[in-house]
Amino acid sequence: MIPIGYMYKRVASRPDWIKVPSIHDIYSLSGCVSEDFFDYINFWRHNGYWLFDSPEIIEEVAAENSISLDGLSLFYYEAYEKQFDSDEAAWAEFLPEKSFQTDIKPPESKILQGFDVTTFFVQTSPECSPLSCNSLSESIPTNRHCLLQTFEEALELVEQGVFTNSERGPYRIIAVYTIEQKSV
Repeated sequence: MIPIGYMYKRVASRPDWIKVPSIHDIYSLSGCVSEDFFDYINFWRHNGYWLFDSPEIIEEVAAENSISLDGLSLFYYEAYEKQFDSDEAAWAEFLPEKSFQTDIKPPESKILQGFDVTTFFVQTSPECSPLSCNSLSESIPTNRHCLLQTFEEALELVEQGVFTNSERGPYRIIAVYTIEQKSV
């Protein structure tokens, strides 16, 4: 797994259209259900994975633009080194966008919450997380955060083509971590 960055998010409770009572909330990388702290792209402070190198950069952007981070959750993400091209049924390497500095500072401690599968059709920012966005969690067992429990399970499901008809790929397997927040 490679570090890809941080994001503050508004964690959403399970929406009514996901009919899985054991899912409590959505920890997906995509901002479709649990939204990012702001529409941050136009600040141009993100890294080549379209996330942030450190929580401090997000906090600076928020302070400079009067964006409150109160009540938001801080996430740290790592990705499997390859993405799956469903058209070719093959894994291929991907790299951060070279025009952005990417110097991710891993957290001192992190708590693994599970694994997401996220689409990157445009090859920039995360797009959809079919487990939540397309309700695939209704047919694929997930944890209370709508994430897969293990990397091996995510790898197997991707290779079996389970995500292929949900959203257009390529698909990346993302390790989702929470980290303890200091006061912001």
